[in-house]
Amino acid sequence: MQQMKQLLQLLIFIFPVQLFAQSTYFNYSDKDNRIIDRLEIKFQHNTNINFNGIKPLNRKYAVEEIIQLNDSIENKHITSTDKYNVEGLLINNSEFINGVPAFIKSKKPLFSSFYKTKANLFEVDSNQFFLSVNPILYLGFAHSSLSEKRVYVNSRGIAMRGLIGKKVGFFTYVTENQERGPLYYQQNVRNSRAVPGVGFYKMVKEDSTAFDYFDGRGYFTFNAAKYFDVQCGYDKNFIGNGYRSLFLSDYGNSYLFAKINTKIWKFNYQNIFMELMPQFFKRGDSLLSRKYAAMHHLSVNVGKSVNIGFFEGVIFGRKNHFDFQYLNPIIFYRHIEGSIGSPDNAVAGIDCKANLFHRAQFYGQLLLDEFILSRIKNQPTNWANKIGMQLGAKYIDAFGIKNMDLQLELNRVRPFTYSHNDTIANYTHYNQPLAHPLGANFQELIFIMSYQPFPKWNFNTTAVYYYKGLDSAHSNFGGDIFKNYNSRNGENGFSIGSGIKENCFNVNVTASYEYKRNLFFEVNVMNRTYNLEGTPKKKKEFMLAASVRLNLNRRLYDQ
Repeated sequence: MQQMKQLLQLLIFIFPVQLFAQSTYFNYSDKDNRIIDRLEIKFQHNTNINFNGIKPLNRKYAVEEIIQLNDSIENKHITSTDKYNVEGLLINNSEFINGVPAFIKSKKPLFSSFYKTKANLFEVDSNQFFLSVNPILYLGFAHSSLSEKRVYVNSRGIAMRGLIGKKVGFFTYVTENQERGPLYYQQNVRNSRAVPGVGFYKMVKEDSTAFDYFDGRGYFTFNAAKYFDVQCGYDKNFIGNGYRSLFLSDYGNSYLFAKINTKIWKFNYQNIFMELMPQFFKRGDSLLSRKYAAMHHLSVNVGKSVNIGFFEGVIFGRKNHFDFQYLNPIIFYRHIEGSIGSPDNAVAGIDCKANLFHRAQFYGQLLLDEFILSRIKNQPTNWANKIGMQLGAKYIDAFGIKNMDLQLELNRVRPFTYSHNDTIANYTHYNQPLAHPLGANFQELIFIMSYQPFPKWNFNTTAVYYYKGLDSAHSNFGGDIFKNYNSRNGENGFSIGSGIKENCFNVNVTASYEYKRNLFFEVNVMNRTYNLEGTPKKKKEFMLAASVRLNLNRRLYDQ
């Protein structure tokens, strides 16, 4: 913690008091991201929202861009449902609109003080100060064919965001949660000793199938110069255009970080410095160790429809010690790693997306943990060929059906990718992967269909199929990224799926109705089939759920 405090002090010294208009950021899974995706594809030219592969996206940039695009909406086949979603995005981000348009205001505020606008329970909007306060609620109940007890989610909390003098932005989010997920989810929590996306938990009344956990996030942000945004806090980040990311995802727990984002002309350059936790076994009240990471990503708009990104990251293989050489925001981390003795876990990658025909987007990522071309040619099953690949496509208004969007994504990660020669520098945080939730040694295919036939109705189908190689009792086949890769047996013979193979096919179908802005009633069906090599029969789990949620994203069991 002391190391990160020194880092924050250094950032304030480097970027002193000259401040410009500031913003906060979208949550990664906000429904607003869908309309941003659609507008980016439909308009197909370089805009601020073309950088939305770096998430969370800046609210101010997105709102300004959408307001500018508004005059062209009629000429780009924007549907009435798109207009409803655009209106919803603007309602949720009214602090960046000059004046307060009539469609943002509530017709009948509650007790004259609450819900003066449609999105916010309580709002203060003056020239020098903005504050929005909103309740968070998620109540869901389900029946699972493999769980003897009722599956449920019970989340309550509060979210606040604001601007001070239009110079400093802040955000905080706190929820108290009790959850009993489907059987496979319960097993994953116990095996990893962490709730996916959150981390620390306690059992509910000594019940090993139900988990009680607290989720608190927050940050402040300021614009240090015209082109430099600085964000410091405890939250998550995501790099990529897909459903998953092989670089950095929001699957795991939040972490303390400092981020500098530089946006100028056709370039967006982001540096993230993070304090993480290595693998641990928590026993009572004890201080957990720390490890650190530094990542940067350069994104470039090429022509009117192509965006190319370059990524590099390193996990410091030293407990409780930040190496300040990694504060260099430009130099290649691999060079620094070599100059100090190559003790750390460095990765690099490239990503790309192209918007075509105002209807489609193609995207992908290539991750390199180790890369020796001659070895790939001559020894394709060598353990050191640690590579990950993602290919995907989005097709909006598919087959001429308005508001029906399709997405297909393939993810492949070879054995031993993300792992290291100690249990500290692996690509993990709080007993969970930093990138893809399956770790390594897997192939995954994802299909998503989202159909919004009417403004308030949305139907979503998410189908995930994967196979993965697991370790046997005495052999490391490279699927467990927490293990020291030197514990492997041999140098060659490692391909995707090596080891004991598991197969899984999981389909989630959700019908959602937005009764009021940000208040949803939903019904969900999950059908999951799982098979482990060597076991006599497949394990099938069927779940039927109903839920109501307010200002919180859908809980989807999709692994």
